[in-house]
Formats: sequence, C-alpha cells, structure tokens
Amino acid sequence: MNKLIEQFPSITLAEMSGVKLMNRTDTKFVATRSQLCHLLEMAQCDYFIQDIDGERNMLYDTTYFDTSDFQMYKDHQHGHVNRQKIRFRTYVSSNLQFMEVKTKNNHGRTKKKRIEVNDMNLQDATKREFLAKHLHFNIDTLAPHMHNYFRRITLVNRAKTERLTIDTDLEFDNVQTHQHKYMNDLVIIELKRDGLVFSPVLDMLRQLHIHPHGFSKYCMGAAFTNQDLPINRFKEKLRDINKILINE
Repeated sequence: MNKLIEQFPSITLAEMSGVKLMNRTDTKFVATRSQLCHLLEMAQCDYFIQDIDGERNMLYDTTYFDTSDFQMYKDHQHGHVNRQKIRFRTYVSSNLQFMEVKTKNNHGRTKKKRIEVNDMNLQDATKREFLAKHLHFNIDTLAPHMHNYFRRITLVNRAKTERLTIDTDLEFDNVQTHQHKYMNDLVIIELKRDGLVFSPVLDMLRQLHIHPHGFSKYCMGAAFTNQDLPINRFKEKLRDINKILINE
C-alpha cells in the first residue's frame, strides 16, 4: 500500500483550501486492505493525495464525548435523522488539536463546526461558549467515552469538488469499560462532496463490489466495547464487519 500511495501526484494543505466541505454529503464504504490496494491502483489518474511534509498516511488520535446516559449514541442507534457528535481530534503529525461538533440533519447533510484547542477541559470558557452555540446538549452532562486511533489517506479529485478519506489501522479504547478493540484489516472509506457532484471514484467502487455501508467510528467502537449498550439497529452492520475481521 505504501508503494501505491507514493505514486499519486501530491496536493498541499494550501492547495486544498477550496475543498473544505464543511456543509456536505457523506457516503461511507467498508472494505478490506486487499480491495483498497486495487482501488488505489485505479484512482491514480483521477486523484491527488494530500502530502504534509512528505507524509501521506497520517496518524489521527480522537476522543469522543457523550452524555452520561449515552444520548448521542442512542440517537444514532434509534435512527434519529437529526443527531450530533462531539469529539476532540488530534492530527499527530502536525500536533494540532480541534474540538469539533458534527450535526447531521434530516436531509442527509453534515455540518461541522470546530475550534482549535490545547486540551479537552470543558470548563474552559472559550470551549463552553462554542458548545453553547453549536451543541444541543447540556455541557455539564458530557464525559469522554471513546478513544480511537487510525491512519488516514486523503485523496482529492482533480476538479477539487470532493475529498475521499481512507482510514486503516483502526483501534478503539473505551474510556468507560477499558475494553480495547483492534479492527485488523478493516478499511473505512468516506466520500465527502458538496451535494451530488460527479465523483470518479463511485464507478471504481462499484467495479470492486464495495458498496455504501454506514460506519460511525464512535457508535461502532462503543458497540464493540460496551456490552451494556443497545445494538438492535446495528446488528446487521456488526455482523458484516465481523465477517470481514474473521475473513481477513
């Protein structure tokens, strides 16, 4: 895989400034590392790869917060179309950390608001002001629930109308139960675009029999590492993922 990503033409963060897609549609796909290698071979003529100081496969460190009664998880598990998540994400290579609130509405669009931070202290006045404006939950009920790591490759199409993020080496640490889960060769691909603009990767994914498959890192991680949570709506997804983990 490393040899394949070195063959892509590069794009810098500055050149990606017009592809922020803070108000976007997201489509996720679940694949294997073998399928990913085929996809990378097919995509080289149509995509740039994000390169930061020579690094193309970045390490991410994320902590998800939720209410004490797991309301954000339950909103997703019960199929609520209007839902939110809050996370602290650290870009390890650049040592930048952001607090982010993601809001998904009933039209399938995702809006992300974020501010740069230095820690995860929710008593900080700046963070509380930001959350009071963008989060629909009581700040004082929030606590860290899920910690995860993964590596991410980011591709940008030549028209610069979409980003394709590819996450590998995913692992979860549950802050509440102290259970750990490594996801082996599972690959999470996410197509992020402004509306339904043409995407060259969709035909490639179809050829490789990689189909849309929802995967929330927070919810799947929580379901795998906390047996006390309801999983009714996630049962089929969990079965699909377990098949991949076993076969790989």
